[in-house]
Amino acid sequence: MPSKPVSRRDWMKLAPALGAAAANAQNPSDATQPRIDKATLASSLKLAGLTFTDAQLDMMLPNINNNLRSYEALRTVEIPLDTEPAIRFQPLLPGRKAPSGPSRFQPTSVAPMSRPKNLEDLAFLPVTQLSRLIASQSVTPIELTRMYLERLKRHSPVLNCTITFTEDLAMEQATRATKEIKAGKYKGPLHGIPWGAKDLFATKGIRTTWGAEPFQNQVFDYNATVVDRLEKAGAVLIAKLSMGALAMGGLWFGGMTKTPWDREQTSSGSSAGSASATSAGLVGFALGTETLGSIVSPSTRCGVAGLRPTYGRVSRAGAMGLSWTMDKVGPICRMAEDCILVLNSIRGADNKDLTVVDAPLHWEPAKPLSQLKIGILQKDFAQAGKDQKPLFDAAVEQLKKAGAKLEPAELPSMPLGAIRLVLSAEAAAAFDDLTRTGGVDQLKGQARGDWPNSFRASRTITAVEYLRAQRARTLLMRKMDELMSKFDVLVSPTGSESLTLTNLTGHPQMVVPCGFVGKAPQGLLFTGRLYEEGSVVRVAYAYEQAARWYTKKPQLS
Repeated sequence: MPSKPVSRRDWMKLAPALGAAAANAQNPSDATQPRIDKATLASSLKLAGLTFTDAQLDMMLPNINNNLRSYEALRTVEIPLDTEPAIRFQPLLPGRKAPSGPSRFQPTSVAPMSRPKNLEDLAFLPVTQLSRLIASQSVTPIELTRMYLERLKRHSPVLNCTITFTEDLAMEQATRATKEIKAGKYKGPLHGIPWGAKDLFATKGIRTTWGAEPFQNQVFDYNATVVDRLEKAGAVLIAKLSMGALAMGGLWFGGMTKTPWDREQTSSGSSAGSASATSAGLVGFALGTETLGSIVSPSTRCGVAGLRPTYGRVSRAGAMGLSWTMDKVGPICRMAEDCILVLNSIRGADNKDLTVVDAPLHWEPAKPLSQLKIGILQKDFAQAGKDQKPLFDAAVEQLKKAGAKLEPAELPSMPLGAIRLVLSAEAAAAFDDLTRTGGVDQLKGQARGDWPNSFRASRTITAVEYLRAQRARTLLMRKMDELMSKFDVLVSPTGSESLTLTNLTGHPQMVVPCGFVGKAPQGLLFTGRLYEEGSVVRVAYAYEQAARWYTKKPQLS
């Protein structure tokens, strides 16, 4: 969403301080008594691995103290949380262009279905089948919405997957959809389908909490772009679903979200409620976001299909910003084809998020797998646990039987943990004001790996190191571009380091279930070329149809 411009009053407050800092930089003798002394400066430089002579430190001190005054002046400017930096990340390397031309989009044809005696028998159906019932008017959007709302209210207390029910809005949208369809104005496969939004998408007049205590009563006066686009497609929003506080894990201010497969275990996160509710048959589909695994991880844990599109495929306008160069919006559904149907409705530029590219989206489910170059990350499969290995071996064999010709592939070697400093620095910047005011102290998660500690520690990441990580990221993108020039799709287990790698390079990924270890669902991961989600979904769809793990349903009391 476009940010509000900095007010004239703010600039008037800022200008004298910046002016003084600039003047002092030119005339060090005019600087006030320094607050940073030589010993403090020398200690801080150890973080950067630097040592200087006493004379060099003495010369640096006036500049360091002038910088301090500039920092303080900048902090007087009230910067709305939806304000992005004046820099943009693009996953395409120089000389590379996004695909162009019309989309080839050919959804599968689903056999006609009759209305069941009990509408709850529809709860676990994919969008492809629900839409057929809606289009034929065998079931109305009003009936479907009431059924899902009732299930959501019944099972949410156990799964802890809902923050806000949007019942009034849902019934209004369902009534409108019912009338439109009756009048012959059917809009497509999402028309009349109830869905749930991860609670970081702005919804006009309905609270958007980000799962965090300081924002429990936050209400926006606009919708996120994806919310508007799904409404235009005729979908029915029935709930704002739980998310890990400020997009980490499954713990939010209302407690931990659970996976319906084992209610003693978290559904993972941060799109925790989106995956849990979809898996439990409480919504027709859901939207989530991913920065470093927040769609793939909960989709795996909950045994559903999750699609993380190419960075810049879907607008993030109106969504909470965590990492401006890594955040991505994508669908969580019960089956692979559902994901690309949802993606087709939310993709494309909106003149708000300037990273979005209008590239065609192809969906050709009849395309033979033999026409695709598919690589297998054998090293990642070899590192799987002994309980997982039989599942992955069977999955690979089923892919081969479906027509896939698998060739060995290996990910580029780079220090991914070091490059992901990018996320730590951007997240700390996004919530710097919350850290300074002590608002992060209100969050339930206060362990070493939680955001409060990360935000505090990341304040020591210098701009120099952040930019060095971004430059290393460019090298990683070049290596990944070289690898993907040889393959259309890569196959790996969900524990693969490709999850971190591709979140840094912007490549799309999809996970679908591939079996269970005990009660825990396992996932098979598919990686594709930039803006070529159709190939990723095609291979995932072929495996899904061969393995049929989607027929398994969690037992709810």
